[in-house]
Amino acid sequence: MTEKIEVLIAEDSRIQAKMLRKKLEAAGYAVRWAENGKLGIEMTKEQRPAIIISDIEMPEMTGYEFCESVKSDAQLKTIPFILLSTLSEAEDIIRGLHVGADNYVTKPYDPEYLLSRVSDLLSTPLGDDDDETELQVKLAGKEYSVKAGKQQVLNLLVSTFENAVGKNRELVAANQDLSLARDQLKEWNKDLTTLNSELENKNQKMAHDLAAAAKIQQSLLPSGTPDIPSVQLAWTYSPCDELAGDFLNFFPLDDRHLAAFVVDVSGHGVASSLLAVTVGRVMTPMVSSSSLLVKPSENDSGKRIVSPAEVAYELNNRFPMEDQGNLYFTMVYGVLDKQTQEFRFVSAGHPNVVHVPAGGKPMLVETADMAIGWIEDTEFEEHCLQLAPGDRIYLYSDGVPEAMDQDLEEFGDDRMLDSLTKSSSEPVTVSTQQLLDEVHEWCSVNGPKDDVSILGIEIID
Repeated sequence: MTEKIEVLIAEDSRIQAKMLRKKLEAAGYAVRWAENGKLGIEMTKEQRPAIIISDIEMPEMTGYEFCESVKSDAQLKTIPFILLSTLSEAEDIIRGLHVGADNYVTKPYDPEYLLSRVSDLLSTPLGDDDDETELQVKLAGKEYSVKAGKQQVLNLLVSTFENAVGKNRELVAANQDLSLARDQLKEWNKDLTTLNSELENKNQKMAHDLAAAAKIQQSLLPSGTPDIPSVQLAWTYSPCDELAGDFLNFFPLDDRHLAAFVVDVSGHGVASSLLAVTVGRVMTPMVSSSSLLVKPSENDSGKRIVSPAEVAYELNNRFPMEDQGNLYFTMVYGVLDKQTQEFRFVSAGHPNVVHVPAGGKPMLVETADMAIGWIEDTEFEEHCLQLAPGDRIYLYSDGVPEAMDQDLEEFGDDRMLDSLTKSSSEPVTVSTQQLLDEVHEWCSVNGPKDDVSILGIEIID
């Protein structure tokens, strides 16, 4: 078996690193990942990669510093180095030369283009004897000392030229689209009066339909809070528009297990609302072979509770964003075993669950997984909280921490935890409502710009 060529990625964004890694591995490369430049240089010295791809803007050690560290090491300097960045000024290109980069790719990039740059660099390796010439370059009032071999300079200039050609093509295409749009606009202006009249009639009908749809959506939410032994439930739900992209629910799966979830679809409006309701409707406790939550057991003697991680996996494959008009959704879904008081859950791109131990302070349960619909066949991590009588957990949408006041300052996690601390001695029904009230008060001038959903669960004796 042919040994795979190894690529080292340095990227502080877990999601972007995961997506890039998937593309590289699909192309046949072996991939290692460092969360920043400091870890990147340690991993490079520990095991020499064939090529390095690094983001520029990273904590602890930037991509520039990482590249310079590699290129100043006699044992490592022949490793091809690609810099990734949203920056695209000429000064950035010179700085890339200054630290010895071999290629420079601007974000967002076409994955196939990046793979081609990797292949080209590997096919034109740098030699230890590549003559280096030191040049003084002055740009934007700053002087740079550029010391690089001919092959390095050629590689970087070729990548810069290809980037420029690509951006120019995008600009030409945009100008063509703009010209066509301008011509079309002239035609539309001729019938503007008629269209405005039709639009007014349709807007009135749409307003009536939206009001009716909002009532239907509200009717699908839990009706009150059921009387469930050993558990106290409370929830609040505040849409920012007529139709919401949030959805929440809870229900028993059997006599022992209770399911609960909060879904938050990207965007706003009818499409987001429709997807939220659709997801809510497929999340039912009905037992069937096609059910997401409860399936018949293999020996036909009962039923099997599907694990939260498996539920997230199935949802991710059922609702790829490419088939949903590029909409995706975040979700927290959990199953509470009332007998063992164990709460197993998965959080897919969703805000962290809050755990409030009896008599203790609220704390965030840190999780990190991608949203539903981004990448097919994504495996989701399942988490477990061992609860006790008096413990509470809160599931909520990002409309809570991301609510903004008139100065565009976010409500934030700290204010949310402070609110739950102040109301910890109150019933869970009071604490959820108090948190919602404080969010509304925080952005009282303009009101929340996103849907707000909060679901509180308390273990009782």
